[in-house]
Amino acid sequence: MSPAHTGAPVIPGASTASFPASETTTPEGREPGRPGYRRMSLALFAAGLATFALLYSTQALLPAFSDGFGVTAGQASWTVSAATGALALFVLPLSALSERFGRTRMMTWSMAVAVGVGLLVPFAPSLDWLVALRAVQGAAIAGIPASAMAYLAEEVKPKALVGAIGLFVAGNSIGGMSGRMVTGWAAQLGGWRVGLLAVGLMALACAAAFLVLLPRARFFRPASLNPRAVGRTVAGHLRDPLLLRLYGIGALFMTVFGAVYTVIGYRLVDEPFSLGQGVIGSIFLIYLVGTVSSAAAGQLVARTGRRGALYLGVTTTALGLLLSLSDSLAAVLTGLVLITAGFFAGHAVASAAVSRTAKSGRAQASALYQSAYYLGSSAGGTLGALAYHSAGWAATVGIALLAVLGVVSITLYGSHAARVERRMPGPAVAAR
Repeated sequence: MSPAHTGAPVIPGASTASFPASETTTPEGREPGRPGYRRMSLALFAAGLATFALLYSTQALLPAFSDGFGVTAGQASWTVSAATGALALFVLPLSALSERFGRTRMMTWSMAVAVGVGLLVPFAPSLDWLVALRAVQGAAIAGIPASAMAYLAEEVKPKALVGAIGLFVAGNSIGGMSGRMVTGWAAQLGGWRVGLLAVGLMALACAAAFLVLLPRARFFRPASLNPRAVGRTVAGHLRDPLLLRLYGIGALFMTVFGAVYTVIGYRLVDEPFSLGQGVIGSIFLIYLVGTVSSAAAGQLVARTGRRGALYLGVTTTALGLLLSLSDSLAAVLTGLVLITAGFFAGHAVASAAVSRTAKSGRAQASALYQSAYYLGSSAGGTLGALAYHSAGWAATVGIALLAVLGVVSITLYGSHAARVERRMPGPAVAAR
């Protein structure tokens, strides 16, 4: 799953200069009803659908990999963790490269590599080859969100920007969900290789639509790469206590989500459930709950404050984890609904707070959040699978509850720091 799922999107790569998106948006940009706007929106919807379908395409197939290659859940989980980990490592440098070589060029090459690798993945002769190909795919995918948001910020009028980003967000969310479902049902009919080939062909069709529909950039101006300036901006963000806490919260929330959704296929294919691969893939329809909860996060923050919303998110997530320990399928599904709702709400609050907190270098601040987020996904998937292999679902839930406790600890510390700040004379920025 990516920040693009939240309904409160951050803008990685919007500019390596220290400007918020609203300042880089041109007043002559596109808007609904004007030439090119519909084509642009549909092109980026297709890009989001393709890339996120590819990114999580193996997650519903992990039990099939274990059977096909004779490996453990922990080993099979690397087919997910390698992709999300590579995305985390490459999103910041690719966002900087898009400043020099252009948004459309970066998206085109990233899409071409990601889809090309996606068509090779079904023919991987071993798990090691599959993991290696997935790492290359994840690195390529990093160039899409790193450039798409920046392209929109530059090409769309300010009043139309939220709607344009919303359609890209929808593509991300639907792609992440449909990729799992397509692979699940296709694998049930013809095996995991057929499942991955099906999602690869779906991504190829989306990539073709993207190339045909995307209008050329009208307002992009190449910038010289200045690694020292970018490094100083990144270092400044990493010294900001509040941003560090938000990065930690994003990583820990995604650790929970990565652990649960990486391992849930094993849980449901085993006794007492014994569900088929297609049915397990359909479980990811629960993601639609996250779309609703993330959209409602803004109202939740308005009523309870940021920390109150985070406490509600972790409480909902923890209740869902505990409920998932039941051997009743209805209870497990209800638990997944609560976990999904709590995660997406918490993630929306944290990612939106990053953009508000960074007063300069917002592109890098958002890219760092994405890096932490996807590193959390990789860690959660791997640790959750290892725990499941060692001691079953209860151990996976234990890992997830430790991550929830981490979110609570960080939020409590933030509350304490805020109280200290209020007692101090004058502003105390470092204690935020």
